Amino acid sequence: MRSNRVQSLRVLTADGAAPASATRRAALAGALALAGVLAAAAPPAAQAAAYPDKPIRLIVPYPPGGATDVIGRVAAQALGQELNQSVVVENRAGATGNIGAAAVAAAPPDGYTLLMGALTSHSINAALYGSKVPYDLQKSFAPVSMLGRVPLVFVVNPQVPAKNLQELIALAKSKPGQLTFASSGNGSPQHLAGELFKVAAGVDMLHVPYRGSGPAMTDLVGGQVLTMIETAPAAQPQIKAGNLRPLAAASATRIPTLPDLPTASEAGLQGFEVSSMFGILAPAGTPPAVVDKLNGALKKVLSSDAVKKQMLEQGVIAEYATPQGTAQEIKAEIDKWTMVIQKANIKPEQ
Repeated sequence: MRSNRVQSLRVLTADGAAPASATRRAALAGALALAGVLAAAAPPAAQAAAYPDKPIRLIVPYPPGGATDVIGRVAAQALGQELNQSVVVENRAGATGNIGAAAVAAAPPDGYTLLMGALTSHSINAALYGSKVPYDLQKSFAPVSMLGRVPLVFVVNPQVPAKNLQELIALAKSKPGQLTFASSGNGSPQHLAGELFKVAAGVDMLHVPYRGSGPAMTDLVGGQVLTMIETAPAAQPQIKAGNLRPLAAASATRIPTLPDLPTASEAGLQGFEVSSMFGILAPAGTPPAVVDKLNGALKKVLSSDAVKKQMLEQGVIAEYATPQGTAQEIKAEIDKWTMVIQKANIKPEQ
């Protein structure tokens, strides 16, 4: 009896083969397994073809209303239209942009979480704080594209006798350590621009940090401090009102909204160039095909006259770059600010 029961469990056909139903089940299981393998091994182009099939989050690592947020919202709307998918702006402020950036660095590398990067500020953080920053700007992200630059401008209180950049340099050399320059805070782009100016011009000036550009501009207009290298959008209203005198653009090219103002190079300070860079980054490991699709969409967005106009209205000069070009720009920023921080012996605030 026992041998019969055992034999009954081994159901065989007369020729010893498995029944047709068992064969079909085995074939189906094999086909499903093969489909899973093929799906996992789908080429990047196939993945990119389906991307994006759900909303994309664009993390802005600063509060609403600032330059990074405004630029991010312009880019998000245009990118969403180009991709035919929602691009939702999410503000994650704190720790000078590090909280939001770290969140993107830790996000799944699938192209659905992106960073609206203030690349100059992030580069300064990398140079100033080093390993204390909770991500590596060059290793934790896959650069997607540049978005634009906000130019900076040399401005002085009207009581300062200097009428151009060379006269400011001469004045600073005649009064070492006495001429004051304001910034929006220690380690800010405005602060580092002033330190770079000191190195490039060979002058000694006194840094006066504030908690933001607003208070700094108020004291500059009031004469409590005498000079500043400020973003053009923040400085222009006071320039037009006659409350501040512009001496030169700190950017590589003239500022479209201040076309008569010479650049620092044109004013005799060769090679001096500072602007606030902005761009979009994805988490490291994002498939190249997805990065390329985003980059191609942004190339179209940034070539649009309407988008360029929107950007310029916010003081931003639209600028596209390939992922490789964006990576090179980030490296150049980190190298520049590392040099300035070392030469000026700048220490991070505790």
